[in-house]
Amino acid sequence: MTFTMSLRPKTYTARYPQWMVGRPLLYMSSALASLGDAMFGYGQGSIASAQVQPSFILRMFGKEVTMAQIQAGQTGVNPFLQALLASFIAAYLCDLLGRRMSVRIGGVMYFIAALIQLFAPNLGALIAGRCIQGLGVGILSMTVPILQCEIAPAHARGLFVSIEYICLNIGYAVSAWVGYGFFFAMPSEISWRGPYIVQAAIAAVLIVWTFFLPETPRWLAQNGFQKEALVTLADLHGAGNVSDPKILATYAEIVGAVEYEAHLGQASWRQLFTQYTRRCIVGITCQMFAQLNGINAILYFLPSNLTRAGFTISRSLLYSGACALIYCSGTIPAMFLIDKFGRRVFLLFGSCALAASLSIVGGLQYYADSLPLGSARVSAADAIFFGVCLYLFFFGATWGPGPWLLGAEIFPLRARAKGMSLSTCTNWLFNFIIAFITPPLFDAIKAGYYFVLVGFCIISLLVVWFIYPETAHHTLEDLGEVFGDKVMDDEGPAREKAQRSANEIQRERSGLPVATDSEVTLQPSMSSIMPTSKDDGSIIMKERSSVATMESDV
Repeated sequence: MTFTMSLRPKTYTARYPQWMVGRPLLYMSSALASLGDAMFGYGQGSIASAQVQPSFILRMFGKEVTMAQIQAGQTGVNPFLQALLASFIAAYLCDLLGRRMSVRIGGVMYFIAALIQLFAPNLGALIAGRCIQGLGVGILSMTVPILQCEIAPAHARGLFVSIEYICLNIGYAVSAWVGYGFFFAMPSEISWRGPYIVQAAIAAVLIVWTFFLPETPRWLAQNGFQKEALVTLADLHGAGNVSDPKILATYAEIVGAVEYEAHLGQASWRQLFTQYTRRCIVGITCQMFAQLNGINAILYFLPSNLTRAGFTISRSLLYSGACALIYCSGTIPAMFLIDKFGRRVFLLFGSCALAASLSIVGGLQYYADSLPLGSARVSAADAIFFGVCLYLFFFGATWGPGPWLLGAEIFPLRARAKGMSLSTCTNWLFNFIIAFITPPLFDAIKAGYYFVLVGFCIISLLVVWFIYPETAHHTLEDLGEVFGDKVMDDEGPAREKAQRSANEIQRERSGLPVATDSEVTLQPSMSSIMPTSKDDGSIIMKERSSVATMESDV
C-alpha cells in the first residue's frame, strides 16, 4: 500500500491555454481523447485489409497464394487476435495515476506497437506488435469512456460518449480507405505496411495532447486536489467562473459523494459483485451482447465476407470503405437523441433492427451460396452489401455507443474504474470468442451463422426489457437512486465546503490572503447577516446552516 501511495501524483498542473477555457476546452478534450478509440477502430480495419493481400500472407505465413485463391477462401490462413487483458491493469492505473496519465500510457504503447508492425520481418514480430497494441487499446478502451463521462454535463453524457464512438468508427473508416489506397501498391509490401505509418501518426497526436488534457474534476477531488477540481470544473463548464451557482452545486455533489465513499474505501472486486450486483449485471451483459449481436463477426471479416458473397478483392476493399462510412453515419442519431429518449429505447430498438438486418443478410447469403462463383453472384452480392450497410447503420446508432456509455456511467466513483474494467474485459473476452469461432462456423454452417447471431439479438432484447433501468437525465452522483443504493450523505456540509473553496480561489486570484474558516463568506438567508466590523475591508460572517440550495444540470 505504501508503494502504491508513493506512485500517486503529489501535484497537479493544468497546461491548457486560457483561451481554451469553456466550451472549446470541453469539446477538444472529448474529441482528442477519443483518438484513443479511433486507434482501436483503425486497428480493426487495418488487419482486416491485410488479411486479403498476397504479399502479407507470403511474408507472415510463407505461403504463395493468388488473388483467385483468396477470393475463393482457399488460403488456409486463420486471422490472429490482439491481447485482451490490459483493461484489468487499467483499473489500477486509472485510479492510481489518473485518467489522463492512463490515456498517455495507452498512446505510448500504441505508438510502439505501430512501429513494430511497420517493420515486422516475420509473423512473430507482428504478433508481438499486436500484443503490445492490445495492451494499449485495452487501457484506452477502458479509460476514455470514464474520462468522457466524468467531464460531460449530466444532460449530455450520451453525446460525449457518442463522440467517442463516432471517432472509433471514423478510425475504422480511415483504415478501410487507407487499406484500399495502399492495395494498389501491390506487389510491394508497402501495400500492407503503409497503413501502420498512419497508425503511428495518430498515436503521436494523442500522446502530445495528453500533456494539455485536463484531469477530470472527480478524480482530482477524490485524490486531494480539491481546489484544482473546482477550477477544472469551472474551466470545463463555467467559462472559468468558480462562483457560478451551477458549478458550485455540481462541485458540492462531487465532494459529498467523495467524502461518503472515503468512509467506505475503494471498492474491492468482491464488493463490486455483492454491493453493486445489478450494476455489474448491466455492465457485463451490455458489452457481452455488443459482441454476440455480431458486430465483429461482420467487421473483422468484412472484406473476406464480401469476397465470399461474390465480389472481387479490389471491389471488396472498396465496398468495405463504403460500409465504414455508413457505420460512422449511424452514430449521428445517437449523438443527438440518446440523451433525449434514453438508453433503454435505443437498445431495445437496436436489438430488433439488428435481428431484421442479419436475417436479410443470412437469407441472401443462402441464395448466393447456391450460385456458382463469378458474375452469377453479383446481383446477390449487391443485395448482401445493402443488408450489411443496414446492419452497420443500426449498430452504430444503438448497440455501438450504448454499452460504452452504460459501463462508464453506472458505477459510483469508488468502483468506477474497476466496474468499467469489468465491463471492458467482457467486451474483449467476447470479442476474442467471436473472432475465434467465426471462421470455423462460417465454414461449417455458412449462412446459418447469421441466424445464430439473430438469436442473440432477440435474447438481448429480453435482457434489456427486464433488467436495464433508465440512466439518462441523472447526474453521475444521482444514479444511486436509480439502482437503489446510497452514494452520499446529506449535501449540506458539501455545499458549504464548495462555497468555501470558491471564496479561497477568488481571494487567491485577487492577491488577497486565504480566508480562515471564521472569515469565509457563505450565501446567507435574509436574517443571518452578522457584520463583525464596521471596517469596509472586513469580511461578513454568515451562518453556515443557511447555504442556499443550488440547482445544477452540469
